[in-house]
Amino acid sequence: MEVDRGQSQVPAAAPSTTQSNLKGILWMLAYTSLISGMHVSVRWVSEGLHPFEIAFFRNLFALVVVVPWFVRLGWAPLRTGRLGLLVTRGVLNTFCMLAFFTGLSLIPLAEATALTFTSPIFATLMAVFVFREVVGPRRWIAIGVGLAGVFVILRPGFESIQFGQVLVLCSALCWSVCVIIVKGLGRTESAVTITTYMSLVMAPMSLLPALFVWTWPTWPQLAALVLIGALGGAGQMAMSQSLRLADTHVVTPMDFTRLLFVSVLAYLFFGQVPDAFVWIGGAMILSSIAFIAYREHAQRQRARGGAAA
Repeated sequence: MEVDRGQSQVPAAAPSTTQSNLKGILWMLAYTSLISGMHVSVRWVSEGLHPFEIAFFRNLFALVVVVPWFVRLGWAPLRTGRLGLLVTRGVLNTFCMLAFFTGLSLIPLAEATALTFTSPIFATLMAVFVFREVVGPRRWIAIGVGLAGVFVILRPGFESIQFGQVLVLCSALCWSVCVIIVKGLGRTESAVTITTYMSLVMAPMSLLPALFVWTWPTWPQLAALVLIGALGGAGQMAMSQSLRLADTHVVTPMDFTRLLFVSVLAYLFFGQVPDAFVWIGGAMILSSIAFIAYREHAQRQRARGGAAA
């Protein structure tokens, strides 16, 4: 009888897991489309405004996305027991955004996007050296493939490494830490709380460097800045929701659509066409992180199975 009950429970649990993963994938696709639109808008407005100032307005106008939640829920989005971690995430994200927006104004959009895929690789390496996490030979091979993809894009020795590329890689390193924090926060905090605190911390922090390069935006630039803030805030909320609903190994491959969205938009608005090295390197990096995410998922499943036994 006990065996029969155990067998009957498996089919009942599967649909909910499948449904959650499907919702997570849809939220990740929403994130990639929103963030792609934001990156294109940043590139356009950076022709007249400094990236530091764009970062400030992005954080300021991102609050527009969460205003309806305050109207509906009152001060509930601000209630948290993990204020320190939320503030830390905001501080790190500020440095990440300043570096990325500056790099985005200096190199082609598709190239910058492909380099941002390195964040999960950096996160895995940090887990090895900081948290002493054990990584098997297959994951080391995947890490090597991902790093090789970076070299394919940069082509050192054949092309000079640009300052914008270095900035984007530094932002990816910082962003990898933020992703780990967001995943931990997602266990206890809502996507609205995570997004709200990010904007509340980042807006004043990004104002200080912006004041040193300040110029008043024109009305068309101001409209673009509002759009950047709205797209960025909505995108971060979508990513937080995706990570809350689905396993990382399920939603990670969907991030490759960001390169597709950005490439199409960059061609339509700026006439930029990514070369074959960007596509090959981007595919290598994303294949690497997809495999890493799958192996981490498999390890967790084995650990749960061992605990249950």
